[in-house]
Amino acid sequence: QVQLVESGGGLVQPGGSLRLSCAASGLTFNRYAMSWYRQAPEKERELVASISSTGESTNYADSVKGRFTISRDNAKNTVYLQMNSLKPEDTAVYYCNAVRYVEYWGQGTQVTVSS
Repeated sequence: QVQLVESGGGLVQPGGSLRLSCAASGLTFNRYAMSWYRQAPEKERELVASISSTGESTNYADSVKGRFTISRDNAKNTVYLQMNSLKPEDTAVYYCNAVRYVEYWGQGTQVTVSS
């Protein structure tokens, strides 16, 4: 049974930082590309950042470039999203995604950026 479990969300002030983690189990982690998506209230889910199976390639949404960094530790079956200089518009539920020939999703973790 595949599980993706996100953690690290919470309430943070504008300009602050958070680090999200997604621990994967039940799959051969180092064969999967991993991504972070987010969904704000009344908005569609959007891709935030993705990383290749080896970690050599990453890409980011324009809205987070220079502020967010995606990384992975294949030894720990975990992918991370370091979020710096957070803005109120970053408020959303953040989801972990794994894809190879099939796709898996985590349950999401809430990030709220507010003073």
